[in-house]
Amino acid sequence: MPSRSNPKSVTDYLSEVVRPAAQDAADRARLRWDETTGKWSERWDEAKGGVRATIDEASVGLSGYLDEYRGRLRNLFDSRLDLDTLALQRGLPPFAMREIRGSRALADLHALADDPLAAYIPAEYGGRGAHIKEGLAVLEATGYESLPLCLMVGINGGLFLQPVAKYADETFKKEVFRRFLDGKSMGGLMITEPDYGSDALKMKTTATPNGNGGVHIQGTKHWAGLTGWADYWLLTARPTGKNGEPGRDIGFYVADVTQPGQRITVEETFANLGLYMIPYGRNKLDLTVPAVQQLQPTSTGIKMMLDILHRSRLQFPGMAMGFLRRMRDEAQLHAEERFVGGKALADYDQVQARLAKLQADATICGAMCLYTSENAGLEVDSSSMSLAANSFKTTMSDAMHDAAQSYLQLSGANGYRQDHLAGRSVTDSRPFQIFEGSNDILYEQVADAVLKGMRKAKISRLSTYLAEREPLTQKASGAMSDLFDFDVDLTISQRKTVDLGRALAKAVAIGTVVEMGDRGYPTELISQAVDSLRDRIQGHLAHFHSPEAPGLVAGATSSPSWLGFVQS
Repeated sequence: MPSRSNPKSVTDYLSEVVRPAAQDAADRARLRWDETTGKWSERWDEAKGGVRATIDEASVGLSGYLDEYRGRLRNLFDSRLDLDTLALQRGLPPFAMREIRGSRALADLHALADDPLAAYIPAEYGGRGAHIKEGLAVLEATGYESLPLCLMVGINGGLFLQPVAKYADETFKKEVFRRFLDGKSMGGLMITEPDYGSDALKMKTTATPNGNGGVHIQGTKHWAGLTGWADYWLLTARPTGKNGEPGRDIGFYVADVTQPGQRITVEETFANLGLYMIPYGRNKLDLTVPAVQQLQPTSTGIKMMLDILHRSRLQFPGMAMGFLRRMRDEAQLHAEERFVGGKALADYDQVQARLAKLQADATICGAMCLYTSENAGLEVDSSSMSLAANSFKTTMSDAMHDAAQSYLQLSGANGYRQDHLAGRSVTDSRPFQIFEGSNDILYEQVADAVLKGMRKAKISRLSTYLAEREPLTQKASGAMSDLFDFDVDLTISQRKTVDLGRALAKAVAIGTVVEMGDRGYPTELISQAVDSLRDRIQGHLAHFHSPEAPGLVAGATSSPSWLGFVQS
């Protein structure tokens, strides 16, 4: 093994330490080729493990890891791929994913050092440790360059690798992680069914033990990101009882589509409106998986599903962070360089208002990333964290779409093109307000969580409850107590509940911003973010306090033509 020097950069480290170590491992393994079986001997795994140990001993720090990854993305999109042209095509060229993930060769440890998905894999399996902050940082770096690619990383990391790391059988997940690191496999999650989207607990897909140590899964799933691409699928189904009827609980099962009997049939590929890089479609499930490939909940399957989904929603700020920074940077640059009426766009007050909101949203998003990093690790049971998870997901997905709309507005007619970043950002960001829970539903759940707490505490004054009983808003009470200083009717209509949920989600956001300010974040940016959130809360509450909006006119399926009322 070559001696280690002190490399000046990650690139130096890879060339001076990792690659020579990998070559040494390969050479030693080849000396033990078994001519009889035509396979490498077990010493290959031993040698390869030694190289991984070398990487662990001189582990690449997070900043170096991210710098190397960002450089690879920029080289890919600046040199080999025109992202504006790629946005008009569906899918992603195979070589692009290879460059993003690293080499497939076992002896090339560059892949282990740089694979963005290594951030989601525990260190004992060759990954970087599955630290939430590293996963968020990878999402941020990816989202700045490409939102669809960022979602691909999020699907693999948050919706597959993290659940497998926490709930899968030890032997099975060891094989899964090996294939992700060495073979660049991908994984996704299938929950939604054609007749059961938001009402997931009524899904019809069933899982029935076959008596031979396997589980037979039957059903139909659609709108799963990476349809037809992923090697592994985390499938949700309702286990059947002795009478053959589906039970009330939910089970999670991993299908390895590279294995006979576990393949999934893609019946249709959808022409999705945005996110062209990611294939979506309808999938027929009629497969059998070994029992060892079932995830094992600590209590119930429904609670496990909530833990998985809440942790994923808590990581939405990671996907939003890079995208919001990109929208802010591009909008600022355009506003400074574009002149209208003899002065730069950036000098107009209305434009400054848009730029200020983009700036504030980046701060708010960063505060949420900070919270998630410290409170949503795999060791945490996030099944009860609905208020934070739903507030983060809704606030950030709304901010993403608003940011894209602002950038498009500032870009003018040129932005209204599919091959322009502004145009495709509008369609690419819109689904974030729908998948993993429609925002209208989640805002209602945000309000319901607070109203339930108020009933239990027998408190009717909203400002009192937020200041004294809700940990997520206690630190922010001084910045917003005047806004929520009113009694709440605990039997309000659904539309009013949604309005209240919008305001309360922003109150949770203020709590995270104030906490980040206490850590020493620039005061001017903290004040700007708090003021921006207060402004939004005032707007939501104005609607909440206003008289009921017009209702639906019963029986009026059509209206008379206006032409009959023209006075000639």
